[in-house]
Amino acid sequence: MALSGAPVRIYLFVATLSYSRRVFVQAFRHDRQSAWFSGLEAAFRHFDGVPQVVLVDNPRALVDQHDLATREVRFNARFNAFARHWDFHPRACAPYRARSKGKVERGVGYVKHNAIAGHDFVTWAALEAHLAHWMGEVADRRVHGSTGETPQARFAPAEAGALRRLDGRPWFAQLRQLTRQVQSDCAVEVDANSDSVPWRLIGAADRCDGAGGCIGRSGPGEP
Repeated sequence: MALSGAPVRIYLFVATLSYSRRVFVQAFRHDRQSAWFSGLEAAFRHFDGVPQVVLVDNPRALVDQHDLATREVRFNARFNAFARHWDFHPRACAPYRARSKGKVERGVGYVKHNAIAGHDFVTWAALEAHLAHWMGEVADRRVHGSTGETPQARFAPAEAGALRRLDGRPWFAQLRQLTRQVQSDCAVEVDANSDSVPWRLIGAADRCDGAGGCIGRSGPGEP
């Protein structure tokens, strides 16, 4: 894609609601973890709610390991903290199984070919304005090939009512990370509040994310 006449690489974050097929898209200059978190939070704001389950396509920024044989998934510790903060269950697509991630890949392809292909933009702000207009006036209003309805009509009220409310919850980036010592009563203190942890961690350094849990722990001599 060209921006101000020069070719640039952009990374598209695309979120698709499973029932209605409503799409949210945001452009980033990189695909680091911060972009994933910003994209997810922007999607929650766009849909005015949080799905109970969020399915991701095994990005390295979020998934540390996905065993092909056992199907065991180990998510990044900070992504687990992000999921706890927003109260959703994270899931990862089965690697190399197109059926498990069809909606994800079709949504990305739809955005690339319908919203981006053939377009050049003078500024990054112009790109963002184009995507916002496209979501509301094109993607939400087209008749979807699988459902036979427009995503906008299918979204309300059935799917909209199933999303968890945002309830003024702060963005995850506003949270702090603190290191606290686990006391003999199996607790760590953060701002005068106690958070219980397993007894085997007594004496260990407990790194708390401020989102209802701890995202990393180490004992004496450990990193």
